Amino acid sequence: MSTSVDAEQAWRDLQRIRIPQERVYDEVERTASGGPRATWITAATMWAFLVVLGVDLPKWGVWLALVVYVALLSTLAVVHNRRSRVRLHRSYYDWRALAVFVGGAVVTGVTVLLSGHLVASLEPMVGALIQATVSAAVFVLSVGPAGRWAVGSLRGRGERDARKGAGR
Repeated sequence: MSTSVDAEQAWRDLQRIRIPQERVYDEVERTASGGPRATWITAATMWAFLVVLGVDLPKWGVWLALVVYVALLSTLAVVHNRRSRVRLHRSYYDWRALAVFVGGAVVTGVTVLLSGHLVASLEPMVGALIQATVSAAVFVLSVGPAGRWAVGSLRGRGERDARKGAGR
């Protein structure tokens, strides 16, 4: 039951399968962090929240600002999720994605606390502006490279899965 295999036709078939797969990985890598627009909107929201917190608000004002901040971030996440052209199964998010999320939260939180401590002796509004600007800058500078690192593992994972499937 042996049939001859045309090597050129087999190569063309392989390329026909592989090229769309590569395009999917390219699209995932391109939209890994939601694009620069989502990053800038998130940073601007965080900046505004930190500036508002820098003004001496009553306790109910702080809670109101927190609720508005969380609502805006949630809305941004929902809008971005609906606009995403590529939807991956949740299993594609591995330890790198979790590490980026936790690491980003820690770096941003430490920056907020440390910059708040350093500007505590300044006038509240000036200190809040400095703290918000430094914290938002650290967020913007860390989210891009970290997001690309986290999603960069998808291409290698897909190639490994394809090899495993071909080996069966």
